[in-house]
Amino acid sequence: MSDGSPEGAADRAARRPPLAHRVPDLGALELLLAVARHGSLGRAAREVGISQPAASGRIRSMERRLGVALVDRSPTGSRLTPAGVLVTDWARRIVEAAEAFDAGAQALRGHRDSRLRIAASMTIAEYLLPGWLVALRALRPDTAVSLYAGNSAAVADRLASGEADLGFVEGLRIPAGLDGATVAEDRLLVVVAPGHPWARRRTPVPPAELAAAPLVLREPGSGTRQVLDAALARYGGPAAPLLELASTTAVKAAAVSGAGPTVLSELAVTDELAARRLVAVELADVPLRRALRAVWRRSQRPAGPARELLALTTGPRPAG
Repeated sequence: MSDGSPEGAADRAARRPPLAHRVPDLGALELLLAVARHGSLGRAAREVGISQPAASGRIRSMERRLGVALVDRSPTGSRLTPAGVLVTDWARRIVEAAEAFDAGAQALRGHRDSRLRIAASMTIAEYLLPGWLVALRALRPDTAVSLYAGNSAAVADRLASGEADLGFVEGLRIPAGLDGATVAEDRLLVVVAPGHPWARRRTPVPPAELAAAPLVLREPGSGTRQVLDAALARYGGPAAPLLELASTTAVKAAAVSGAGPTVLSELAVTDELAARRLVAVELADVPLRRALRAVWRRSQRPAGPARELLALTTGPRPAG
């Protein structure tokens, strides 16, 4: 005797195979609709782009799954059985719903592809991104791009909160919760104004001397500061900053004015070194190199224009 309780019904439902194993797939339903339109399995097969033997096999598989005959085959053509007519009516509604689903998904992709939100650390935003965005513009002229420039910690926060589609950071490692790819290598330089005593120095500055010197520095959380702090930690540095400023441009301006030594990306001081507004100081035994990385949320692979921009910066696209 069957159990008519709600618990019994739930048990029976739990024992049934998943819907995907009980309902024919969309391709089989489209084939059945084509048979109904053409009255010919061969013409239906051509319409959906498969061979006639493959179409026959797909119809037989659908009949086995449903447990009823759907198509009567004869030398003069193929016609639906009464059960086939009924199943075809249901199939038409399923295919129409799938077409509506596809149209909605295309609309979502169109909305996604119409904008790109980037968050980038200062050095990358000022010296690398402009060229990448010009190239992206040629590929996607209708995509509106917005750019937030901040330090590497702020970029990671923007990605984590969903306020950016793609980020670019400097520093020693990929921030927690993100995936990334290296897009460039960067060297940090110790630079001073021409009037600073280090500008006339003939021997490299020892790391302990740099660690003890008051410097003009970026704020904590910047990639430049992370690399410098890690490099000088074993020497007890860096010392308390002479000035602590929130942008590369401000740090550079302070150094040019003679405020004191600073450490900046080679990308950021190329013009100042060429014009002798700043002088690079050789440093002994302290490698100041870092990776510049594109980063994205671990749960959200780059797609649409974000994926295109990533391809422009790294070459091969990420899998997934």
